[in-house]
Amino acid sequence: MPSSALPAAPDCLLDANGQPRFGRYQGRIAQLGWHELPLSRWQRLLRPLRHKRWQYLALTHPNYVIGLAVVDVGWTGAAFAYLFDRRAGRLLADVGTDSFPRHRAHVADQAFADADFASRALTISFSRRDAYLAVDVKSPTLQLAAHIAISAMPPVLAAIAPGDWLAHSTHKSGALEASGFADCQGQRFSLDGAIASLDYSNGLLARETGWRWASAHRAGLGFNLQQGYMGKAENAIWINDQLLPLEGVGFDYDPQHPLRPWQLRSDDGLLALQFTPEGLRSKNQNLLIASSRYIQVIGRFDGHINHPTSQAVHVVQNLAGVTEDHFARW
Repeated sequence: MPSSALPAAPDCLLDANGQPRFGRYQGRIAQLGWHELPLSRWQRLLRPLRHKRWQYLALTHPNYVIGLAVVDVGWTGAAFAYLFDRRAGRLLADVGTDSFPRHRAHVADQAFADADFASRALTISFSRRDAYLAVDVKSPTLQLAAHIAISAMPPVLAAIAPGDWLAHSTHKSGALEASGFADCQGQRFSLDGAIASLDYSNGLLARETGWRWASAHRAGLGFNLQQGYMGKAENAIWINDQLLPLEGVGFDYDPQHPLRPWQLRSDDGLLALQFTPEGLRSKNQNLLIASSRYIQVIGRFDGHINHPTSQAVHVVQNLAGVTEDHFARW
C-alpha cells in the first residue's frame, strides 16, 4: 500500500556521488542538469543524440480538448498542436511538424518554463512569467493565446527513473486555471473554465522508447498513469490537495480498434477506470534514421479512485482526458 505523502523534491537530479536520485517526489526539482552524471566514453559520444526534452500542455473543457507540445529530441526538433471539438466529435485542427534536418526546438532545463518552436507551418511559444505561463500558438488552422496560472498550483509530481537507458526525469501538474482564447475554423473558443495540465520531461533515453499513458484532471481530482519506460515512477493521483503514488497500471485495449473502450486498473486496486474514446490523432512516420508511431485518443473517463489511507471512494464521471500508445526510435 503506498504511503499518503511523497518526499519533497531534491534540489537537483544527482546526489553527491553524481548518481541519479531515482524516486517519486512532490515539488519541482530546481536544477535539471545531467552534466555531472558519470558516463563511459561511448555514452558521452551518444549523449547529444539521446538527450530528450519536451513540454506538453493539455486544455480540457466540456466542449473541446486542446493539446500542444514542443519536443527537442537532441538532433532535431518537433512540435504539434490540435483542437478536438467534443460536441462535433472531430478534430478541427491538427498541425504537426518537425525540423529535420534542422533543429528549431528549444526547451529550457527548467520545468514549466520557456520552450519554443518556429516553422512556416507552426509556431509555439511557452514563456514563463512570475505568476503564469504564457502560451502562444500560430498556424494557418489554429491560433491560441493562453495564460496558465502557476503561482498557486496543486502539488507537482516529480519523478526520476532509469528510463530504459541512463536516467530520465519528469514533472506533472494537476489541474491549473487557464484564461485566453483559441481561434479555429472561424470559431473562437474561450479558455475560461478550461482545465490546464502540464507535462515536462528531461532525460537521457534509449534509442527505442515506448509507453502507454493516460492523463485527466479537474479541480480536486486527477491522475497521471504510465506503463512503459518509466515503470511506476510517474503513476500518481491528485485528491483535493494531496498528491498520492500508485503502483503499476495496466492498460487493456485493442490496438487494432483504439476507438473501443479502454480499461485501466492499478495493481494496488486503488484505481479502476473505463476510458470511452471520442476521437483520436495518429502518426506513423519513418525518417530512415528515426521513426515514430503513436496514437493519442481523446475521450472521457468513468470509474472510481480510492484514497489509499481513508479508503474513501472518489467517483470519476465524464472526466475529459487522453490516452496514448507511443513507440519512438530516436
